[in-house]
Amino acid sequence: MNGHTVSRRRFIAGVSASAASMMIVPRHVLGRGMQAPSDTLNIGGIGVGGRGRADVEGCRHENISALCDVDPGHAAQTFSEYPTARRYADYRQMLDREADIDAVIIATPDHTHAVIAMEAMRRGKHVYCEKPLTRTVAEARALANMARETNVVTQMGNQGHALEGTRQIREWIEAGVIGTVREVHYWTNRPIWPQAIDRPTEAHHRPPGLDWDLFLGPAQERPYHPAYHPFRWRGWWDYGTGALGDIACHSMDAAFWALELDQPTRIEAETTPLFAETAPAVSRITYDFPAKGNRPAIRFVWRDGDLAFPRPAELADGEQLPGGNSGQLFVGDDGVLGADIYGRRPQVFPTARHKDLVVSPPPQRYSRSPGVYREWTEACKGNGVPGSNFAEHSGPLTEICLLGNLAVRTGKPIEWDAARMRATNVPEANALLDEPYRAGWKL
Repeated sequence: MNGHTVSRRRFIAGVSASAASMMIVPRHVLGRGMQAPSDTLNIGGIGVGGRGRADVEGCRHENISALCDVDPGHAAQTFSEYPTARRYADYRQMLDREADIDAVIIATPDHTHAVIAMEAMRRGKHVYCEKPLTRTVAEARALANMARETNVVTQMGNQGHALEGTRQIREWIEAGVIGTVREVHYWTNRPIWPQAIDRPTEAHHRPPGLDWDLFLGPAQERPYHPAYHPFRWRGWWDYGTGALGDIACHSMDAAFWALELDQPTRIEAETTPLFAETAPAVSRITYDFPAKGNRPAIRFVWRDGDLAFPRPAELADGEQLPGGNSGQLFVGDDGVLGADIYGRRPQVFPTARHKDLVVSPPPQRYSRSPGVYREWTEACKGNGVPGSNFAEHSGPLTEICLLGNLAVRTGKPIEWDAARMRATNVPEANALLDEPYRAGWKL
């Protein structure tokens, strides 16, 4: 070959699908548990400190060929665990120089999800992105549209959608175990980071190696402060989406899927005092979804900041709902069904009805998943479709979650027209749907 190596991507593009399939070495030829190099994805991780480290670890069965983080100190452990992966600070340089990357994992702060995912999809890369998919409603819709246009394989990191419990919840609801569902309640101890605060004014030196300009990305310029990075960015509207954005894409997932919900028509929030730049300390947000087919209208009630809700009458003395300080509860005409935020350990109350389920469960109607990461990597190789793909699932789910923040930030009930992507009664809410990027950045 004239001394030149041929990349995996160029090779596959240069032969027919049938010929390419013949080049994949069967795993049994290599031995038990081995994966052929030609059946291995080259994956780049973007934002690999914190949650990103776990996401990269989840895809370790593929080739982690490049890693990118604006803060090498925060990402040092991940860098050390993949010594052969090439390192970058700027994801754009990584995408320019690593032509052989097949797919990317994005686990940066919320405000940079959209620009990175959009650029990767434009280049034909498959994308795994942490939740919430985006910081704004308009970004979520744009990514869903781009996923349809490019036909790349996408997955949002709401791990619960791939778990057994979420399948059971849908099967139990469809079997009528708790009767007709009319309400779903959510609660969480988040925020577990500072919010309901004003912008700090004192000056700080940024940590060695941190590229603060790249951290800001499309957000408006401001000086570095440890109140923002690492992790504390979640409470700031410029970078994060508060407790709702952190948890709702997990906890609302099962109901969104099991009840086949579309967009809500009304969202109302009650909060502790509002701050201009940060989410409030406590929120109670009510979503109203219209009736659909034979299903009645559904109401979601979200509570954060350890806000308590009335104890269901179906619980006997001493019984506790699964999930502890963060969970979900479906309220039906004939009982209630609780689980943690990921849909794990679902339990029906009264308890006698759950015991009957254990003895005689409804038939399995939905296929089980190999896990959120394997589901995505296998789909990248042409095997199946990820359950939390941007176009059909996680894009619309993220929109629902983020609509709650419109009601929180404006302090007014929102009447929502999903088709027009407009709040029909609160004009100022529409300015929050698609906030401007700073100069030099675009979606």
